[in-house]
Amino acid sequence: MGSKNKLKRFKENLNFKNLFQPLRNDLIKKSFKFSGKWNKLFFKNNNPIILELGCGKGEYATRLAESNPDKNYIGIDIKGARIWSGAKDSLEKNLKNVCFIRSQIELVDKLFSKNEIDEIWITFPDPQTKVQRKKHRLTNSNFMNIYKKILRKEGLVNLKTDSEFLHGYTLGLIEGMGIHPIFSNHDIYSNNNAPKEALQIQTFYEKKYLDSKKITFLSFKFG
Repeated sequence: MGSKNKLKRFKENLNFKNLFQPLRNDLIKKSFKFSGKWNKLFFKNNNPIILELGCGKGEYATRLAESNPDKNYIGIDIKGARIWSGAKDSLEKNLKNVCFIRSQIELVDKLFSKNEIDEIWITFPDPQTKVQRKKHRLTNSNFMNIYKKILRKEGLVNLKTDSEFLHGYTLGLIEGMGIHPIFSNHDIYSNNNAPKEALQIQTFYEKKYLDSKKITFLSFKFG
């Protein structure tokens, strides 16, 4: 994407009512203004809240919002030119139950309060295979502790990835925590028991590599 297109998208992002871009330094000092109040102040209902972390173009958040009007969805990503797509698409479709936040995922506990989230989707994150990049893996122990904090007691975590490494790493991590997965499979499109939401929605990158890579899926609860 050219720099002109990126600048155009960044400018449009400023006017999207369904896209929030809190400053990192502000979040470090103080939690986001909607923390603990997302249902009351933004969605204006008491429906469950589901996050898509590393949402990219926001395909999952938008499609899930279309299919489940009785649930609220929030996509989070730091890439402004990508998240523009999800915000614009959901506005054009007049979806009231989805919004987006441009932020680092390590600050997610500043965006939401304890036990505020019902479900988390992590869709095709960078697996960060190198040892020195472990701290950036979205399923490392530090991130897991953050997710556990913001999730309700029975909150669900879903990991969909084309990385066998990340799937195995995460599976080993949760089993080490004494957590038995609800579902785990290394090729969901060859498994008749895979959750329908994992099969029916495909991201831009998933479609691109589907013919050459197997798609894995893992879901679990902390409590």
